[in-house]
Formats: sequence, C-alpha cells, structure tokens
Amino acid sequence: MNITVVGTGYVGLVTGTCLAETGNEVLCVDIDKEKVEAMRNGTVPIYEPHLDVLFERNIEANRLQFTTSLDEGLEHGEIVFLALPTPEDEDGSADLSYVLNVASAIGKKIKTYKVIVDKSTVPVGTAEKVKAIIAENANCKFDVVSNPEFLREGFAVDDFLKPERIVIGSSSEQATELMQKLYAPFVRSGNPIIVMDEKSAELTKYAANSFLATKITFMNEIANYCEKVGADVDKVRAGMGTDSRIGKRFLFPGIGYGGSCFPKDVKALQKAGKDEDYDFKILNSVIEVNKKQKTILLPKMENYFKDGLQGKHIAVWGLAFKPETDDVREAPAIDMMHALLEKGAQLTVFDPEAMPNIKKQFGDTLSYADSMYDALEGADTLLICTEWSIFRTPDFSKIKQKLKKPVIFDGRNLYQVDDVKNEGFTYVSIGRN
Repeated sequence: MNITVVGTGYVGLVTGTCLAETGNEVLCVDIDKEKVEAMRNGTVPIYEPHLDVLFERNIEANRLQFTTSLDEGLEHGEIVFLALPTPEDEDGSADLSYVLNVASAIGKKIKTYKVIVDKSTVPVGTAEKVKAIIAENANCKFDVVSNPEFLREGFAVDDFLKPERIVIGSSSEQATELMQKLYAPFVRSGNPIIVMDEKSAELTKYAANSFLATKITFMNEIANYCEKVGADVDKVRAGMGTDSRIGKRFLFPGIGYGGSCFPKDVKALQKAGKDEDYDFKILNSVIEVNKKQKTILLPKMENYFKDGLQGKHIAVWGLAFKPETDDVREAPAIDMMHALLEKGAQLTVFDPEAMPNIKKQFGDTLSYADSMYDALEGADTLLICTEWSIFRTPDFSKIKQKLKKPVIFDGRNLYQVDDVKNEGFTYVSIGRN
C-alpha cells in the first residue's frame, strides 16, 4: 500500500519505518528541510533502540522516503497518517493547532479518496473537527479515522511490530477495511484489532495513560507511607504484584513519572473533564502527588548535609525521563537539578544519551562528564535519577574512591539496601529503611 506519514517525531518516524518494513511504500512529510535532508542521507534524528537498522534497510530498498511537500505526500498516499505534535497548552489542554492546520491544507489539496488517520494523541471530538475542516474545501470523498498509538519510548519499534492490540476508531466500512488490511501483518499471532467509534478510540489513549500514571503515583504514595511506618516497599510491591488483578508492572516507586505522554495526557484529560463540568478528582491528586514526588529526595539531602547544600558538589546519574531514550521532556532529573541549583549546589551530570538535550536547557550551569565514573570525581554525593542498565551493577569500590563521602541518593531503588550498606555507604532510596 502507499502510505503517507505527516510528521517525523517519535510516533511518525517509528510508524513510517515499521510500515515500510512490511513492504508498504511510505513517504514521510516534514516541514524541517534540514531534518528531511539528513533523513534522506540515512541519519536517524532520534535515539530509539533498533530503529536505525530498520530505517537504513528501508531507505536502501526505496520503501521509505522523505519530503517537505504536503502536495507530494497527498498525491502518494491512500492512507495519510497525521503524527503531529499536540503539546500542552497554557490551560493544560492539548494544543490542536498543528493537526487542524494540516487538516485545513489537506481539504484544499486532496483530489481522490483518502483515509486521514489521527495518530497523534488528541482529545475526544478531534476526528469530528478534522472531518469538518477538511470537508469545508474537499471536492472528493474521504474518511477520518482515529488510530491512537501505544508506543513506549525505548521499546517503540517492538511495540509497533508486535502490538498487544490495535485500536481503530471508524464509522466507515471502507476505511475500516483498509486499516485492517494495513495492520494485518502485525497481528498474525492473534492479538486483536479493536474497532470502535472515533470518540471511544480517542478516549482510550487518554484513559490508558492516565490509569498507568495513577498506578505509578499510588505506588509512590505507598512508598512514602512505608518510610513513615518502617515498612519495606519492595516487599509490599512483591505482595501486590503477584495478584493477577493488579499485575507486576508500573509498581516500582521512584521520583515520579515524566516524558512526553503521561504528564501531558493526564492534564489534558483533567482539562477536558473541566470543560464538560466534570471534576476528575483522582487525576487532580495524581498531578499534585507527582509534582511533589519529583523532588522528594531534596529534603533528605538537606537533612544529610546539615550545613546546607550551598557549594556542595553533586554527581547526577541519569537525565532522560526513562532509560533507553534521549527524551528529557518532564524528566524528574530536571526538577531535581533546578532545585539543587537554587540551593547553591554544583552539579556534574552523566547520561548515556540525553546530555545534548539537557545542555540545550541548562547550558554551562552544569558540568558534563564523559563517563559515569568521571561524574563522581570529587563529588560530595551521588544522585541517581534514571534507571539505565549501566548503573545497575557499578563498581562500588570505585564509587567510594571518587566520592568525598560514601553516600548515594537513589531515586530509582536500583540496589539492595543491605548490599550497598555492606559496601560502607550511606544509602537513601524511596520507601525503604
């Protein structure tokens, strides 16, 4: 099939590349000329495991191509994916300007039947708006489908190629059949393609992300309570997670969630509720607790350094909002670093992938180390904000040698408490004595 993908961010680029991998002819459209030229030359603009291999293979096979021309994209694709940004607006709602502006342009340009697919995370009713805007100028038949993505950064390629489910929101039999044909190679193992109305599909994405954010936040609250009463959150987590009704995933406590999806989607659903005079009390609490959780280690650090954090040299491991990505949007490390800098601390940071993106925000206010151990040189303590695999089995003797004091503040509970204490460290984590 001929497929067009408008937008080459995380979702658009993964979508286009993976659809090309199953033999489709994919043309990706982006307004950034330099980015398009770089991609034509084989440069992947984002860090996502395994994407580079598929990207290069499909470019070489001429199944994956790039353009800055929307006209060219609309002429090429029978199915046109809109994978455009829907950033958080000032009031917490999703900013649909990118989606609606492209929809307006599509209406003026399409000449033959197209299926326009909302791949972006959008509020309930967006498909209706997109359809209405296109219809103002379109002189041919078209359909608008909601097809939310469920891609985890760091696992996006695997999630697309082997989806647990595919959600298609469509009221058109013709569009539904085309979408089912397109996705058939990805569900050969029997995982479902779930067809529903457009509004339900749009809400499904918000509901899923908000539920997962709630699960994380609930566990963080339990961890905080564990510290008050002397319980061990690791044992509580194991006791909860073996219940099949609850499950083991998203029960790991830490310094809060971040990223491009959970914070934005929770706030967008909260705001959508307000617009309908409905108060999502659970989501209100999730947002409030997560905001506090991001800096929950700060008072513990102040309690340890009795003379204050002014002039203290702190090494920071992990800057991305999660491992296996260079994405720093809403990363808890950012909140912690801002708070520490305000207290007068000096920070040396290390992350395997995210330092260039952090440098765009912090510039020379931070020192950037070439390796995880270089970051420790002469530091008063180590702060861990992201659970990269390379941090999981460090050389504790080397850490102790480089730090001024053997103390670790761990925002991701990477180590067993007794193991670290036996190495001679003061070890402060989340929800454990």
